[in-house]
Amino acid sequence: MRLAEPSSGTTGPETVEKSNGPLVVDAIADIFKLLGDPTRVRMLDALTHGERCVCDLATIVGLTESAVSHQLRLLRAARLVRVRRAGRHAFYTLDDHHVVGLLHDARKHVEEARA
Repeated sequence: MRLAEPSSGTTGPETVEKSNGPLVVDAIADIFKLLGDPTRVRMLDALTHGERCVCDLATIVGLTESAVSHQLRLLRAARLVRVRRAGRHAFYTLDDHHVVGLLHDARKHVEEARA
C-alpha cells in the first residue's frame, strides 16, 4: 500500500513507510480503525460544529455519558479530540484542522462515489 502526498512534485515514488517508518503506517491504520466506527464518526462530526460537553454528545449519538466518555478517551489517545475541563464538566473539541480535513475529505469521497 502506498500513501503519498498528492502531486508532491518529487521525482521518485515515496511511500509513508519509506519516508517515516512502519510506526507511522501503524499510526495511520489506527486512526482509520477509530474512524471505522459510526458512533465515533458521529461524535467527530458533532464536534466540527464547535465545542461540546459529554452530556450533549451523549444526546446527539444516543448513548450514555459513560459510553461516550469511553469513546472520547480513545479519540483523545489518538489526538483526534482534546478536552477542556471546567469544574466537573469536560468540554471536547477537535484537536486541530487536520481532523476536520479528514472528515471533509472522507465525506467528499463518499458523496463522489454515489454521484
